[in-house]
Amino acid sequence: MKQLLLSLLFIATMAFTSNAQETGSILGKLTDTEANNEPLAFANVIIKGTTKGTTSDFDGLYELSDIEPGTYTVVFSFLGYETVEIPDVTVVAGNVTTLDIPMSASQGVSLDEVVITVQARKDSEVALLLDQKQAVEIKESIGAQQLSKIGVTDVAVATTKISGVTSSEASGDIFIRGLGDRYLSTTLNGLAVPSDDVERKNIDLGLFNTRVIQNVSVSKTYDVSSSADQSSGNVNITSRELAGNSELNIGLQSGFNTNILSNGVYGNFKVSPNSNNTDFGFYNQNLNTQELITQQGWNTVKRDNPINYRFNVAGGKRIAEKLAIFFSGSHSRKFEYGEGIFRQFRSNFVDDTITDASNWREEVVTSGLLDLTYYINDKNKLKSSTFFINTLNEEIYEGGRNGEGFIFEETDPAEGLGQFIRDQNTKQTRLIVTHLIGTHQIGDKNTLHWAGGYNLVNADEPNRIRNEVNFDPNSDFVQLGRTGGFQQRKSSQTIEDVEYNGFIKDEFRIKEDGPNPMKLEFGVNFRKKERDFRSEFVGVEERTTNTINPPSIDNLGAIFQQSNFDSGDLQLNLLQPDLYVGNLDSQAAFVDFNIGFNKFNADFGLRYQRDQIDVAFDVGNFPGRVGESVKEYDNFYPSVNLKYDFNEKQALRFAFSRTITLPEFKEIAPFEYVSQVGQVTRGNPDLEASRDLNFDLKWEFFPSNDQLISVAAFYKNISDPINRAQDRGSAGVFSYFNTGNKAEVIGIEAETKLNLINAEINGETNVPSTSGLNLVFNVSRMWHSQDLKEVFDEEGNFIRTFRYKGLTEEGLEGASDWILNASLNFTSPGENPFNASLTANYASDKIFAIGAPEIQSESETFYNDAIVEKGFVVLDAVISKEFSEHWRLRFIGRNLLNPSIERTQLVKPSTTGIETEELVRSYTRGAQINLGLSYTF
Repeated sequence: MKQLLLSLLFIATMAFTSNAQETGSILGKLTDTEANNEPLAFANVIIKGTTKGTTSDFDGLYELSDIEPGTYTVVFSFLGYETVEIPDVTVVAGNVTTLDIPMSASQGVSLDEVVITVQARKDSEVALLLDQKQAVEIKESIGAQQLSKIGVTDVAVATTKISGVTSSEASGDIFIRGLGDRYLSTTLNGLAVPSDDVERKNIDLGLFNTRVIQNVSVSKTYDVSSSADQSSGNVNITSRELAGNSELNIGLQSGFNTNILSNGVYGNFKVSPNSNNTDFGFYNQNLNTQELITQQGWNTVKRDNPINYRFNVAGGKRIAEKLAIFFSGSHSRKFEYGEGIFRQFRSNFVDDTITDASNWREEVVTSGLLDLTYYINDKNKLKSSTFFINTLNEEIYEGGRNGEGFIFEETDPAEGLGQFIRDQNTKQTRLIVTHLIGTHQIGDKNTLHWAGGYNLVNADEPNRIRNEVNFDPNSDFVQLGRTGGFQQRKSSQTIEDVEYNGFIKDEFRIKEDGPNPMKLEFGVNFRKKERDFRSEFVGVEERTTNTINPPSIDNLGAIFQQSNFDSGDLQLNLLQPDLYVGNLDSQAAFVDFNIGFNKFNADFGLRYQRDQIDVAFDVGNFPGRVGESVKEYDNFYPSVNLKYDFNEKQALRFAFSRTITLPEFKEIAPFEYVSQVGQVTRGNPDLEASRDLNFDLKWEFFPSNDQLISVAAFYKNISDPINRAQDRGSAGVFSYFNTGNKAEVIGIEAETKLNLINAEINGETNVPSTSGLNLVFNVSRMWHSQDLKEVFDEEGNFIRTFRYKGLTEEGLEGASDWILNASLNFTSPGENPFNASLTANYASDKIFAIGAPEIQSESETFYNDAIVEKGFVVLDAVISKEFSEHWRLRFIGRNLLNPSIERTQLVKPSTTGIETEELVRSYTRGAQINLGLSYTF
């Protein structure tokens, strides 16, 4: 294997030293002015003075690809029609030049009737649909043009506009075909991106503003050139680069959250005392956690004017046709408030109850992109992209203020005391991603691609403040919680991820012309990632119960003074910090062969990948504290993609692949993370990877160049599926387990992109003369299940069971039976159009956490049933109006229905024997109403 890797590396290095070039494309649509601007099929398109040419298809669509950068004259001709010559058409390396031509039998078209645009190919909606149509693998993309129309502002929302994709309100994870975070992979420009959150494998896609991307693509079938650590698909973000010779755009947007206004929260919006050490979303504090006990406050702070805003600027310049510079920067602040219910059940009896669980959240994001594209000459191109993202999240959780809070074993009901909880958490994430990318063509048939990346993530919780007290709602009496030494505490958590990754891929077009084209790709990948994790808790405890009492639940901080510690009324509880260091080393080599047979195209790939995960930990809840978990996986991963074109409009695709799902650092390290509501989750050092088999079948029909109808069926077989479930014992701790031997997912997807009203184009001005209305709709239906296994040792002795309530099967965590996405888009006629878009998303009920037995030997009686997140509809609206060539005004409404987000659990107390569905979590997030103004120079 080492010899194979060295050989591939040597070949790729030799190829890199060879002479190379980068090409561009010309594409567009031909229309017939004699037939009310209907598509003109079978017209000839040729570059004057060359043999480079093509013909338009049934939709009038044509493409001239692999054109060297330069300026050309393009000739359009059709029998009985006037020949059209368009001079001075510029082709830019790596970009697409669009020429939409109206043709007439009576007279030629004048040059001012033709609009020539040069843009990054992956930014064009028509070009992306053409890529999807021509690709062998099953993939779907959405570009910046379409995202702008429907008002999408971040990549997380953008992915949900693709069929079979949804997000979980509970976890924030993206789900593709019913499989969540651990079954996905995320890349930026083809390179892996590290997570910004210890609880997730993938980075929060909401951190990427759509102004810094060209497109988002979801590959639902496996490509051997990417990591095999995926099952449901790969989300790839392609970053922006300069389109044309120059651009400059400035935008400002402001708005509000309806929950903040309607609930009277506006005048008393709460943030933590950490905000006193924060400027423009950057937290700066030099005190350690123990010093913060007395030297920084414990009470919440009021935030004035909680109004949302966003400012952004983007621009670029091409210098001497050699260097293209593009930059984008934005700064935003967003506020949310929600109030609802939280309950926790243990063995079918209520454990904790909060009927006024309230959340205040402030998010500040500062981001920047610098893209440099350097054309060394006509034969070499280098691209450098650097992202910087700084995110500050301030979140306050309160529960029990109404006096109805009940926490198990804290007080006796006869005492007449309620429980009040406040959790204040600041999360600071700083992310730097930098890539150097080269694309070269060797001779006429060989293209080399290479890339190297460096990623740095600092994800910290610098000062998390927790208070749990008992109080009398009818008097001023407040008492510190009395069931542990850490109910009053401050804690800190730091994560540093450093990653190096890269790939070299050589594409050799053995045969391009004729009925049997052939292509060979081969290359190597590597990824090296290291995580340093540290968590520290400092608790505060009184000498004896009622030694010292806070004056009120709104002034708990009054007692945490140095004098009370000096007198001994209060004392510190110190724990040794929890630590773990995780290392991931992944190396791979791959080869992919593609061959065409007239209407049939076959692609065969094979990847060898070696993964080693090493997590060394020192944590308090592990026997002996110190331990290490080492996982090694060494496998071949094949893929097959077959495509049959019935004609230019219809195609049938089939795909098969074998992949793996690796456990994450946080799923292996036995560190315990405590949520705001007190739920504890810890890793499991014995967790193993899942193996996945993936089958796909898809039919596609393209009625025109911008319309699509498709139906797909898929099946996934997952060995040793990983799920979050409750661990054994009385602590009620959640952990990660291979809960079954096998899981299966069967699904059907249907998608349409239809023009309900075709906008007619004025042949003289090339401007729409009538209104247009189009519909995008997709629906997915899935059937999913996994067996729940029982574990025995080698002698056949029972160890544990994941079965409960008599169930031997369960659905997959996070999977919805139904997913629906719809978008209705209207465009008015004229040079300065009015645009309106209405989008809706729905995902049916999904499992938030699978059920588990409470007592292993009596799992049919003492158990905790699955927690289910109920389905709900999200409705967004965007209205925009262009007032001139430069100004655009836009209204954006998010989450307009403001549905109640609920989690439920079936409960069957042994005292009654009656099963009921109980609400365990409920809240709303509020509608976001924003008004934006932008100016393009």
